[in-house]
Amino acid sequence: MIRPHELAAIRRGELDLAFRAWDRPRVRVGTRMRTAVGLVEVTEVERVALSALRAQDARRAGAASVQALREVLSGRPGRAVYRVGLRWAGPDPREQLREQIPDAAEIARIRAWLDRLDAASPHGPWTRATLALIDRSPGVRAPELAAELGRETLSWKADVRKLKEKGLTESLAIGYRLSPRGEAVVDAGGPPRERAPRPSGTALPRTIGAPATRGLLAEGITTLEQVAERTPEELRALHGVGPIAVERLGEALAERGMAFRPG
Repeated sequence: MIRPHELAAIRRGELDLAFRAWDRPRVRVGTRMRTAVGLVEVTEVERVALSALRAQDARRAGAASVQALREVLSGRPGRAVYRVGLRWAGPDPREQLREQIPDAAEIARIRAWLDRLDAASPHGPWTRATLALIDRSPGVRAPELAAELGRETLSWKADVRKLKEKGLTESLAIGYRLSPRGEAVVDAGGPPRERAPRPSGTALPRTIGAPATRGLLAEGITTLEQVAERTPEELRALHGVGPIAVERLGEALAERGMAFRPG
């Protein structure tokens, strides 16, 4: 588990280590993890002694001090301490895939794949109903969507991730929407469905959390460009938008050459 602000720092190249107390290694060198900031690659996994940790290790892992790092790791007695090297390995390849509009032959292959998912599912056919529901309910929370289909949330979200692997859906700060690729698959063989225009601008980062996202949406703020029109003080005054969320918004703005409006 890597916290959102740590992911942002890894992407900026400010952090490149993590330390974990495990009963055994949970990752290996070369592992690439899909995260909210793209791919994070494991560059080393080494067992280390707690007493061997130094101030430089703490800085590279984002800890306040080496003592603070040792206290966190010593809270799990009987576990070995592992040093894990990390680096940002680029954007999630699914981001490019979901923009690629399939031709008729590829649509046929995708539909055959959906048929296989339906046939193998213990819940019965679910792929078309899920795509249709996300299509008509973008930005709705997963528990509400799952309940509408009579599904348990975690199980249904696991199924949605299968669709995301094929570039058919994309996760929003809250809920999902169909990608252009997914829309093409849903519309194939019939008239295109009328949909609201896709919002222009840069989407709010998922790292700010759901309460902050709801607070911004309630204020009509849906993009980073709109965030840049506000001061940090104005944003912190919104319900659910706390100091940490504002800090992460500032990081997201800086990565794109933007900043908050001066106070």
